[in-house]
Amino acid sequence: MTDLQLDIAQLIIDTLSLEDLAASDIDPSMPLFGDGLGLDSIDALELALALQKRYEIQIASDSRDARQHFATVASLAAFVEAQRTACAG
Repeated sequence: MTDLQLDIAQLIIDTLSLEDLAASDIDPSMPLFGDGLGLDSIDALELALALQKRYEIQIASDSRDARQHFATVASLAAFVEAQRTACAG
């Protein structure tokens, strides 16, 4: 797990009060919704706000790609990295 993936996993735990999990318990390729971590749409909103605040990125709520970005910790990390690169460039 990369440092960014670990940081995002910890952000998920902190934001959603998942005290019974450690960041290392969340596999980067585990689905965040449904049968994976079991998050729901309210969790997604809270997580989106936390990601925007922590990484100073913009997440369009009407984006068709949002579901793909929020699929796993790995996809979230890739999205954050892409947003950081786009903002820096």
